[in-house]
Amino acid sequence: MVFRFITAFLMLVAGAANAQDRRPSHCIALADSTPGLEYVQLASFSEPLEDEYTVRIRYLDHAMFLIGTYGGLTAVTDYAGYLGQGDFTPDVATMNNAHGTHWTRFPDPDIDHVLQGWPDDEGNPAVHYLDLGEMLVRNVTTDNRRGMGSAGENGNSIFIFEVGGLCIGHMGHLHHEPSPAQYAAMGRLDVTMVAVDGGMTLDHASVVRVMQRLKSSIIIPMHWFGQLTLEQFIARMEQDFAIQRTGESQIDVSLRNLPARPTVVVLDPRPISAQDLGAE
Repeated sequence: MVFRFITAFLMLVAGAANAQDRRPSHCIALADSTPGLEYVQLASFSEPLEDEYTVRIRYLDHAMFLIGTYGGLTAVTDYAGYLGQGDFTPDVATMNNAHGTHWTRFPDPDIDHVLQGWPDDEGNPAVHYLDLGEMLVRNVTTDNRRGMGSAGENGNSIFIFEVGGLCIGHMGHLHHEPSPAQYAAMGRLDVTMVAVDGGMTLDHASVVRVMQRLKSSIIIPMHWFGQLTLEQFIARMEQDFAIQRTGESQIDVSLRNLPARPTVVVLDPRPISAQDLGAE
């Protein structure tokens, strides 16, 4: 049993953490405590961040989030092609193929790094370890239920963004609770975006167990298909987690002070507008 666990873990991180010319993940580490977080809401994505340890997270739509760094790097999760108004091109786009709302066949050719979260044409699982200096992007694959064009085994990627000392995880179209080896490969997640539709992905009881296991300081619901589904998820979470309804579409997160309790932060999805890009 121990041997199988170690073997599975090494397979998940093969080609990533063991390369001599790559910096190691700071999220996959043994630690007695997790750094804290301080978050505030801002009006425009174009406003400057406070310092190099602050990360901006914007909920765009469905499962798409825009992550921005102090130095100006940007990444979009589960990129489906349309980001909103204005001329904006992220540096990184991650995609999953459970449904057409999580990927596009025709990504913007000006995006430098488009990371496919499902196996290639030969069936090889997606393996990403993209080091951009200010941001490290890596993935841990999970399985999908087959159907509607979705790949089955290794069909989903949990993408993890290591930036500003934070470990930010986007669970993608998660269809099963992660295995011990997958939890180990993810490592610490300070911020987690998770689908809470309760049917097309994990049921709510399973999502709650995953969130209890991860113990993320901030949990951002996504993929909720209407207010009723969101409220049903919150009702299950509020016994063990604090709930913050921001009324905003984005937050700034930094390694500051650990909240008294892990917190569900509800963001309202809003695509990019000309105002967000600093246009008059």
